[in-house]
Amino acid sequence: MAFESLQDRFQRIFKDLTGKGRLSQDDVKSAMREVRMALLEADVNFKVVKSFVAKVQERAVGEDIMNGLNPGQMVIKIVNEELVELMGGEVQELPLKTSNELTVIMLCGLQGAGKTTMAAKLAARLKSMGRHVLLAALDIYRPAAIKQLEINGEKAGVEVFSMGDNNSPVDIAKAAVSHARNNHQNILILDTAGRLHVDDDMMEELQAIKANVDVDQTLLTIDAMTGQDAVNVASAFNDSVGIDGVILTKLDGDTRGGAALSVRQVTGKPILFSGTGEKLTDLEPFYPERMASRILGMGDILTLIEKAEAEISEEDARALEKKIKKGDFDYEDYLVQMQQMQNMGGLSAILNMLPGLGGMGGMGNLGKLKDQLDTEETDKAMKKVEAMIMSMTPYERTHPDAITIQRKIRIAKGAGLDIQEVHRIVKQFEQSRKMMKQMGGMMKKGGRGRFKLPF
Repeated sequence: MAFESLQDRFQRIFKDLTGKGRLSQDDVKSAMREVRMALLEADVNFKVVKSFVAKVQERAVGEDIMNGLNPGQMVIKIVNEELVELMGGEVQELPLKTSNELTVIMLCGLQGAGKTTMAAKLAARLKSMGRHVLLAALDIYRPAAIKQLEINGEKAGVEVFSMGDNNSPVDIAKAAVSHARNNHQNILILDTAGRLHVDDDMMEELQAIKANVDVDQTLLTIDAMTGQDAVNVASAFNDSVGIDGVILTKLDGDTRGGAALSVRQVTGKPILFSGTGEKLTDLEPFYPERMASRILGMGDILTLIEKAEAEISEEDARALEKKIKKGDFDYEDYLVQMQQMQNMGGLSAILNMLPGLGGMGGMGNLGKLKDQLDTEETDKAMKKVEAMIMSMTPYERTHPDAITIQRKIRIAKGAGLDIQEVHRIVKQFEQSRKMMKQMGGMMKKGGRGRFKLPF
């Protein structure tokens, strides 16, 4: 999970601060030294770190803070506000022309940053907003790049314009613009070629495309896992080609977070989107305030709610609420809930978005659970649950109490599982069922809030 080590460091630092009744200037300076080291280790640009720490320290040693009733919490508040400002303040939307005009978006970046996949993700997002999108394949160098875009375009339900690899990217871009206008498409996304490193040929090609086509937005795709080097790449592209915004990919990976905390400050360009997974729907607007909350271990409830609402329809939520109130939670419900949770990134991802639980690795029972979930093969575990439930008869799925040891043996054989694995899954189900019954009882006693999340 992105920022996890930084999150852990910050929580340890602020735990020491909030444990004090009042803070001296030495307390603040000591904490800022720890913050500086944590940011540098997270691969944040050293100039950005220097400026950030200076701002926080200047505010934190003010009289209104030093004489406050809870100065430790005030320092945390200041750090949070400065982190938000560092990443751009408010969320920045992608500027688009009206639906009657063509908006041309050029994606650029190094090879391996996930640019071609990101082009399809962006196309899918814009299509869901009611736009008529065209993808254009301008990468004529990388083997299978055009085919990859065509496959992803088909998944997204978006047309892909291609002229093969025997035409120049400039000619393809010009032809794509004509095609989009002739077919009344109002968004054109140009998927340009990347290189293994920044070079003159790549920059000249991008400059030539912009000289021949009216590009409205040039977006740089950056691999968040490259850390400090991502900032150097962003600076090079901005100086040579001129960029209007940044898309961070692989923000769900094992990244230290330096790119997200440095790019905006170094280039002056906003981070517009972040890629958080491999599915075409795993593209989110970049919210500086939410990201700062996650870094500080304060959770990200708004994103969690949005993910839940995207997975669970109003009708399904009401139907499940009725079943919970009656205590009728069965294996079919269990399978649906696990699938929805997996689509939201799994329980580990959900825990990371809950206040106070994001950086809890190794801390208590919940911490142990999170550590397990971060390392175990969750996909395989999910498949075992699905195989077991699909091996049940329809009656068994809706009548959990009817499953005897003989039935378990038959189910295990049908699912290709050991009987011990079936026992374990059944035990997990019973624990979930017990929790659902408790929730049902609370609802009957007067809880009127609609059940929204699948846990």
